[in-house]
Amino acid sequence: MAEQLIQVGAPDPERRTSPIIDDEAEELSLDYELETGVCYFNATAYPIGSYVLSGDEVLHCEERGVWVRSGELQP
Repeated sequence: MAEQLIQVGAPDPERRTSPIIDDEAEELSLDYELETGVCYFNATAYPIGSYVLSGDEVLHCEERGVWVRSGELQP
């Protein structure tokens, strides 16, 4: 899987990024617009099921359009 990960860098607060949570059970604020069908990272849309690399952290785009932390990539 590591060779398929896109390095997206750090979230830019000036650009649209979907919520990033530790696991699917974590509570989300009702302020978030969920159910988008995609996850955004720095204004780029990724389909549900995508994995990206933010620094050394692996993020997985889950249902409802949120990023779930899926571990770290060790060098």
